[in-house]
Amino acid sequence: MKKNVNAGLVLGLILIAANAFGQSKGNVRPVESHLDLAINLVRTNFNYGKSNSVLADYKRSVLSPQVGVSMQAGVTSYFSLIPEFYFMMKGGILEANNSLTEGKTTLRLYTLELPVLARFHYNKFYINAGPSMAYNLHGTNKIDDTTSDLEFNNSSEGFKRWEAGVQFGGGCHFRIKQRQVALDLRYNYGLTNISNTNERYNRSFILSLHFYKPWKTNPLQRNKNS
Repeated sequence: MKKNVNAGLVLGLILIAANAFGQSKGNVRPVESHLDLAINLVRTNFNYGKSNSVLADYKRSVLSPQVGVSMQAGVTSYFSLIPEFYFMMKGGILEANNSLTEGKTTLRLYTLELPVLARFHYNKFYINAGPSMAYNLHGTNKIDDTTSDLEFNNSSEGFKRWEAGVQFGGGCHFRIKQRQVALDLRYNYGLTNISNTNERYNRSFILSLHFYKPWKTNPLQRNKNS
C-alpha cells in the first residue's frame, strides 16, 4: 500500500511536469509576485541508509502539519524565485522487533525549514526545485509507551540540529471565484544524516493549497512585456 501511494505521488509529479512542458507559449502569463500563508499536510518518514531495505517492512510514515510563509518572486513570465520559511514536524515509525529496536518506536523532530526554489512557469503549470536548509529545534523518541527527549550533541546517542536537502515538484494555478489558487505537490529529499548512531535521512511529501493575491506592482520584474 505504501509503495502504491509513493508511486502515485511520483506519477503525479511526472504528469504535472509533462503537462507543463506540453503547453504552448502563445498564451503568456503575467509576471507575478505574491506572499501567502502556507498551511500544509506533510507525509514524512526516514530513510535508514544501508539498513533501509532490512527495515522496509517495519517502516511507517506519519502525517504532520506544516505552517509558514511562501513568497513567489516573479522575475519573468517564465521564471520565479520561491523563498519559504516554515515550521514543520518530521518523523517516522518503526514497528516492534525490527533490527534497531525491540519495541515500537516513533521519532519526532520539530523543525524550522528554509527552502529556496527556482520555479519555471508554462501557462498555468509550473515545476520547481532547489536546496533546503533545516534546523531541528526539538525532538522526541517514543518506545512503546515511554517518551524521552532527543539529545542534540556529539554523543553516540545524539542527533544533529542542522540538516540539508533538496526539494522538487510541481503544481498549477487556477481560480476559485475571485481568488487565485495554487495546488503544489513536492518531495523533500534529505541529504544529511541526522543521527550519530544509525543512518537517518528525512524524506517527506508535501501537499499544499495556496490562496494568494498578486502584488499590483512587482519590483523584481525585468521586462513588463515579457
